[in-house]
Amino acid sequence: MIMNMLRTTMLMALLMGLLVAVGGIVGGHHGALLMFIVALGMNFFSYWFSDSIVLKMSGAHEVSEEDAPHLYGLVSKLAANANLPMPRVCIIDTDVPNAFATGRNPSHAAVAVTTGIMEVLNYEELGGVLGHELTHVKNRDILIGSIAATFAAAISMLANMAQWAAIFGAGRNDEEEEGHGGGLIELLATAIIAPLAASIIQMAISRSREYAADKGGGEVCGNPLALAEALEKIESYAQRDVMPQASPATEHMYIINPFSGSNFSFASLFSTHPPTQERIARLREQAQQMGIVKV
Repeated sequence: MIMNMLRTTMLMALLMGLLVAVGGIVGGHHGALLMFIVALGMNFFSYWFSDSIVLKMSGAHEVSEEDAPHLYGLVSKLAANANLPMPRVCIIDTDVPNAFATGRNPSHAAVAVTTGIMEVLNYEELGGVLGHELTHVKNRDILIGSIAATFAAAISMLANMAQWAAIFGAGRNDEEEEGHGGGLIELLATAIIAPLAASIIQMAISRSREYAADKGGGEVCGNPLALAEALEKIESYAQRDVMPQASPATEHMYIINPFSGSNFSFASLFSTHPPTQERIARLREQAQQMGIVKV
């Protein structure tokens, strides 16, 4: 609990510093000051409203027990197994199977699954995926992931601004007043390095936590092999199809990187998830330790 609070604080400070640095390059001293103010506001809003922001970015909509009784009942059962409050249940309308969790704490959490994952996975496999996401909720990983997604989106937006500023501001002369934005080379470097830095931060946040969530998911659903089978299926789809609702800012939040088989973005070259085959191997080892064998 304390460690996660420290990590969250460090993350917010690091992303805030990165945002201010990019603002300084794009807009000079005034840009840095503006981004400092924006970053303070983002820290506040990302803490209280990051779940709503991420759900909206992903095109997820909340459903009730009447809307999706099968899914809602499974989430309710697994939340009870994990000793967690019932989270909000959301669905993303896409054929590509995937899932994520978001929220600032277990009392304000939401789990989101795609329509595709409900069609591709059987009951036990879907339970494994939801157990994984609920473990993220229990471990309080979801606040850090949600904050990272919010800041990564802002950094990507500034990087795009730097790119256009480099294109249209290339004719500036060397007599610019000190304190204005950076030159062509600085702006182009920012357009490349800023989203890369955001991706590296996302990697550091996400990769180690996926193994812990897999282990917890196997325990919550009662069968690590079900989660292993689910990961194998989701990975096969991710290799073939890009999930249109996902973005580089939110890719670290999904159970499988939605850009696994795509060159969609420069940031997607840096995986936010550990190798799926290694995750599957660990789950099979966990199943053996629990005395569960594949029939």
